[in-house]
Amino acid sequence: MNLTISGHHLEVTPALRNYVTTKLDRITRHFDQLVDVKVLLTVEKQKEKERRQRAECNIHVKGSDMFAESSHSDLYAAVDELVDKLDRQVVRHKDRLQNHHHEAPKRVM
Repeated sequence: MNLTISGHHLEVTPALRNYVTTKLDRITRHFDQLVDVKVLLTVEKQKEKERRQRAECNIHVKGSDMFAESSHSDLYAAVDELVDKLDRQVVRHKDRLQNHHHEAPKRVM
């Protein structure tokens, strides 16, 4: 899995990088066939203080791409919301890949 964490209008500190990687471990626990993960952390230059911190993520898996974004006044809370959204998407993708068709029971004569 290729993991890219970048910041826009902020410096990605080692503590922030460690926090994002530990949160993304939850996604790899559910689905381990991730090819590429790109995380972008942004501080928007808005006048209002609410929802200024934004986290967005692109995940590339075999046959599909997933995207999620989250905004919050705290960057760590935005990362938490982002991982929750991505986790739901990954579980749903994994559920679609599984074969849910059951074999017909064999007749006994």
